[in-house]
Amino acid sequence: MNPISVDNVVNAYRFYAPHYDRLFGAVLEPGRRALTQAVSAMRPSSILEVGVGTGLTLSRYPASSTVVGIDISDDMLDIARERAAALKGRSIHLAAMNAEAMDFPDGCFDCVAIPYVLSVTPHPERMVAEIRRVCRKNGTILILNHFSGSRFWWFLERMVRPLSNKIGFRSDFCYDEQIMKYNWEIMSVKKVNFLGLSRLVVIRNT
Repeated sequence: MNPISVDNVVNAYRFYAPHYDRLFGAVLEPGRRALTQAVSAMRPSSILEVGVGTGLTLSRYPASSTVVGIDISDDMLDIARERAAALKGRSIHLAAMNAEAMDFPDGCFDCVAIPYVLSVTPHPERMVAEIRRVCRKNGTILILNHFSGSRFWWFLERMVRPLSNKIGFRSDFCYDEQIMKYNWEIMSVKKVNFLGLSRLVVIRNT
């Protein structure tokens, strides 16, 4: 798995921020819709979104839920703050934070959503440890991400692989290595986005 640094991610998303919704909005929208529908069906009291980005999901979470969104990119958060401000009467709190070392107490969220972030973080195993720490026992973790190995996307993955530290995400990201190795309970796995580009994995935090 190719290395990515925090600086790589911050610099890449400083560039992406003004264009993110146009570049990745529509193409990744089916996955976001599936994630927020799954969260809404559970109606959790508290939700943490790791990698909230420009806030494209914020309006779709239950209005009754307290939503906390974190991101390492202030440039992305500036746009998310504008979206949150327009959602009157909602309990939404946004903060710049590194998800590999979060400033939250143990077990403080019912639900943790991670849309398109696990393959972006420099050390995925550290993020997973933090996600599991802040999610309550038997709470729900939803991981929405691209995982390598698809026959259709194989060529594109190989083309992009050497550019990981420039573009701020990895194309070589194995489901078995990044999901199956942990002692959590996988409740469902659903292919989403065009030709199964991504998967939505729903997990019980055992």
